[in-house]
Amino acid sequence: MKARHTIQFFDYLRQREVLGDRLDAAIARVIGSGRLILDREVAAFEQRFAAYCGCRAGIGVNSGTDALQITLRAAGVGDGDEVITVPNTSIATVSAICSAGATPVFADVIAGSMLIDPALVAEKLTPRTKAIVPVHLYGQPADMDPIMELASRRGITVIEDCAQAHGAEYRGRKAGSIGHAGCFSFYPTKNLGAYGDAGMIVTNDDTIAGAARMVRTYGWRRRDVSERPGVNSRLDEIQAAILTEKLPFLDDWNRRRAGLAARYMRRLAGLPLGLPAAGEHRTHVFHLFVIRTPRRDDLRAFLSGRGVATLVHYPEPIHLQPAYSYLGLPAGSFPVSEQAQREILSLPLYPELTVEEIDTVCSAVREFFGSRG
Repeated sequence: MKARHTIQFFDYLRQREVLGDRLDAAIARVIGSGRLILDREVAAFEQRFAAYCGCRAGIGVNSGTDALQITLRAAGVGDGDEVITVPNTSIATVSAICSAGATPVFADVIAGSMLIDPALVAEKLTPRTKAIVPVHLYGQPADMDPIMELASRRGITVIEDCAQAHGAEYRGRKAGSIGHAGCFSFYPTKNLGAYGDAGMIVTNDDTIAGAARMVRTYGWRRRDVSERPGVNSRLDEIQAAILTEKLPFLDDWNRRRAGLAARYMRRLAGLPLGLPAAGEHRTHVFHLFVIRTPRRDDLRAFLSGRGVATLVHYPEPIHLQPAYSYLGLPAGSFPVSEQAQREILSLPLYPELTVEEIDTVCSAVREFFGSRG
């Protein structure tokens, strides 16, 4: 059996030590109510999280992947349409596009931020382009103004993939409120995480909101009558109650993440590493702390030997994965993303991580590079 790392990549039990009584009470409240599906807890959390994001409507669903798929369907995306996104994302982004019946079209990213390059998005537009899905990767929003300008000129829907950007801001606006809709995952490791799968769509577009509510429940406007094709994807009452209890802590947790990230950057300065940085007019919430080095695999093995868990987000660009070989995009098609995928490494970062643990990780990284500073 593989030995447990001394410094884990994520430890949700630490958060539970602080919030356990509140969460237990929330779960008991739901079970005691006898109302388990799409009831008061979901409605309350939808309203609160949408308001937090600066949106009028929230639609709770069972995962971030379904949030994307349902929003695409609600926006009228389907067979024969193209949706532009990035190749250096979670498979969930592209899975959702394909599940909606559309074809993913990739635009490469900017080398420094690893976020979608608006200039390359413009080059990918065709008469079949129905939507753009910018991914707010690692906790930092993409450069949305030029994307929105492109989309406005062509009548294209913009759906923000906010799975890693709860609370992040672009020019003073929360992620999810800038495009026509924003899609969030509440997977347990997210900045705002459930105790299982959960997701949310937020929007100021009444048409998308209404259609998404129908799609998430079999296409019903009224029970047992499907007015459009739909799915079964409903946020659970228990998860909604848990998320409602956690939401007031989100901004403090994000500030803690940013503080720990700043300590990482101070302690790792001067090493032959690429370090993350917040772009202009953006608030980075550091869902992940991602460094870059051509010696990534050796460094990862070295840290594991020192008891430090790491992950790679993500090890293989989407266009080079077997399921998407039908797109006919060989190695070299997206050089910035492909180079990044060979070099990126995510170090442990979550609000309950201690300063001492950050220093231990940094000391191990410096040891690897032969620096004791």
